Amino acid sequence: MADTNVLTILKQRGFVDQTTHDTELFEYLGRGGATCYIGFDPTAASLHVGSLVPIMALAHMQRQGHRPIALVGGGTGLVGDPSGKTEMRQMLTLQEVEANARGIQRQLSRFIDFHQDRALMLNNADWLTRLKYIPFLRDIGRHFSVNRMIRAESYRMRMESEEGLNFIEFNYMLLQAYDFIELFDNYGCRLQMGGSDQWGNIVAGIELIRRMRQETAFGITFPLITTSSGAKMGKTAKGAVWLDPVRTPPYEYFQYWINTDDRDVERFLALFTFLPWEEVGTVSALAGSDLNAAKTVLAFETTCLAHGMEAAIQAHQAAERMFGKRSVPQDLLPSSGVPRDTGKADDVSVPGSTMDRSLFQQGVPAFKLFHMAGLAPSSSQARRLIQQGGAYINGERIDDVERLITENDIRDSEILLRSGKKRFYKISI
Repeated sequence: MADTNVLTILKQRGFVDQTTHDTELFEYLGRGGATCYIGFDPTAASLHVGSLVPIMALAHMQRQGHRPIALVGGGTGLVGDPSGKTEMRQMLTLQEVEANARGIQRQLSRFIDFHQDRALMLNNADWLTRLKYIPFLRDIGRHFSVNRMIRAESYRMRMESEEGLNFIEFNYMLLQAYDFIELFDNYGCRLQMGGSDQWGNIVAGIELIRRMRQETAFGITFPLITTSSGAKMGKTAKGAVWLDPVRTPPYEYFQYWINTDDRDVERFLALFTFLPWEEVGTVSALAGSDLNAAKTVLAFETTCLAHGMEAAIQAHQAAERMFGKRSVPQDLLPSSGVPRDTGKADDVSVPGSTMDRSLFQQGVPAFKLFHMAGLAPSSSQARRLIQQGGAYINGERIDDVERLITENDIRDSEILLRSGKKRFYKISI
């Protein structure tokens, strides 16, 4: 677990709109090992760029030693969330919801490590579809005041709309609150996060836990992210920018980010990449070609997260063929793996990053290093790569899965990793 409280990181990088129990929440997260959750609406088989804030928030939680739960709303998706909507959502069949949930799980796995229960993917259909109506009303419904519910912004918007609020949607707040207490009881989850339009639903769950379990739970909401021009995130002339590479190919995804407004580059690097805050903070002073280079880094890092290192390199190379080379200086956002102009003709397309020598004093397991470098999508697949003879360190094949990479492997202040015949990654020490 890192020393920095994850709440400090989230606030610093622009994720936090509102929190409950500020002091207690900070202390809770400071103890480490917290379990938190965010719900994902399965109205489509793919998430889009507008979903990246909650995804990245869960990933930051995991990186700081906490356990995230991604809750796919397979049950609530059959009802429809009225939050932020002026008209009723289209009703989905159970089969459609299940197919969409599978697609969402594949995409989240790019950002969050679900191995060995380091994170959980759950579907609230597992408990909501088994509820009995009369016991639910007696046990859960009695804790809710209709007067308070209709004052919630999510309900008020719908009640003031032409279509109005129907009864099936009116139940949504109760169901989401029930999700929270289910996760509290069975997984020790005390923190729910979501968009600012979810504030009322989150507070309802916190209050239900207080009433039924006499325990404290917490909430964090994220601000609505718009571009400096006022446009909603992830919207283009062609429509939504999807995380599914079939709907939005990696090259188009890369181009979406490289066309970021100058005013948004620093903010988007903070929100949508894991580059160190200290490096991101230097971008505010950039202009001209240096700011364009920072956009290249943003596009590369976001594409790498959503589609993998290989797809990011191909998109970067395709962009250079179409629009000409954008040189990224060595000292600009140095933790990025973006290909840089090193002055060596055969080295430009080799991705890499800078790591501290102290990391290799004790030694890093080879499989872990290959996973960190993006040469394998998971630790288990990195092990398999080594076992099958496809992993190389400085041009020499390694076959020991437990092999430690140490200072002895540093050559001219570099370590060169290779997967198979063509995929390289250079670590600068």
